Amino acid sequence: MIVRMGHPHLPTTESAVRAIREVAEEYHREMAVTEDIGADQTSRRTSAGAFTVFDPDGSLPHEAFVELGGAPVVTVRLFPEDDAKIVVDGAEFDDIPRDSVPAFLRSVYSELAYVKGRFFPPGWWLIVPLPGDETYKELILTGTLTRWLSSRVRR
Repeated sequence: MIVRMGHPHLPTTESAVRAIREVAEEYHREMAVTEDIGADQTSRRTSAGAFTVFDPDGSLPHEAFVELGGAPVVTVRLFPEDDAKIVVDGAEFDDIPRDSVPAFLRSVYSELAYVKGRFFPPGWWLIVPLPGDETYKELILTGTLTRWLSSRVRR
């Protein structure tokens, strides 16, 4: 039985990390977090000068990289622009809304996510359904499926 736990709007990177921590605890996953704060530290601010901490609008950008233990291998990069990049066993999901990250992780860990193979276009696709008819689908670029991905194949 799957119970969807609601989550409040995740307005900050800090609140998103807290929500991911709750999912990690719920599914008994270890978690490591690396945080970058300041315009000269975040990955999307490459044009910021050295020691430039604030964005031109006066805001302080905050980014986090989260590694979750166990299978599948999952990482989450939370960006200051309210989106995230989630990588699941090598399948890269870009531009996931920050508010969708906890539901995305729950879908992966509660075995709702699955893999489908297609002849045209050829390849394997990791499909992650979320509540409310929201679904994310990404091509698996590696030549072979990992053990976890293989265990999620649907015909």
